[in-house]
Amino acid sequence: MSQVKQTMKAIVLAGGSGTRLYPVTQVVNKHFLPVYNKPMIYYPLSIVMLLGIRDVIFVVNPQDLESFKNHFGDGSKLGMNINYVVQQKPNGLAEGLILAEDYIKDHSVCYVLGDNIFFGHDIIKIMKQAKEEIEKEGGAYVFGYYVKDPERFGVVEFDENGNVISLEEKPKHPKSNYAVVGIYFYDKEAVNIAKKVKPSHRGELEITSVNEEYLKRKRLKVKLLGRGFAWFDAGTHDSFLEAGEFVATIERKTGLMIGCIEEIAYRNGWITKEQLLELAKPLKKTEYGKYLLEIVRE
Repeated sequence: MSQVKQTMKAIVLAGGSGTRLYPVTQVVNKHFLPVYNKPMIYYPLSIVMLLGIRDVIFVVNPQDLESFKNHFGDGSKLGMNINYVVQQKPNGLAEGLILAEDYIKDHSVCYVLGDNIFFGHDIIKIMKQAKEEIEKEGGAYVFGYYVKDPERFGVVEFDENGNVISLEEKPKHPKSNYAVVGIYFYDKEAVNIAKKVKPSHRGELEITSVNEEYLKRKRLKVKLLGRGFAWFDAGTHDSFLEAGEFVATIERKTGLMIGCIEEIAYRNGWITKEQLLELAKPLKKTEYGKYLLEIVRE
């Protein structure tokens, strides 16, 4: 497949050991666990696709590389260009940027965590604005979300005028309840910044350190996602279950699927009706396959 020319590429971080979901993840990579009716990885990938990004780099564990390749291949069946890099061990989120350097080159990047699920009216419009802003003006753009348990996340602190004054990774005493969600938009400087990050007390290259450097340079923008948005970090048993129940409720109510990558590829004009039919045929006895066949008949 010919290389797609565009200004932004996406990195989807799908490595890590999934210890918070043990013992399930001793058997299968957490990103292939079903969140209701689709593998977890479909949800962040679908956001990337809805943003119109066709060039994707998956960062995966050595033992999971073949599973990812078997499932997604080179991306051509979705009209995309998918590559893979291996993360030998979970050395932190910022390492994903460094590992993907050869694919990113001079491109800006949308960096998404493979266990994060986003939903909400206008979420794509808001993220497209972030994408376009980074493509035109550079810098970094992230999103904050109000949580009850901020000590689990990277936390952002604001002054009374809404300006960001600090970022902290998994603080014992959080300075706010705003967590930075797992989708980040960066200019091409991100890789060089990540390379200079020193391991934290946890021994990891923290993505918060990358964001802090952009903050120091006065190049970080943080937008808060309000009440109309749902965000799940599906890396714990409870949040994983919550995410599945949420997706099930929305899909039953609307009759529309969240995170259906074949549908998005088709509606984006990346694959033809015939290609969608080919993808749907082997699944025709499943609810997922029937849904795709209905789209073909539209």
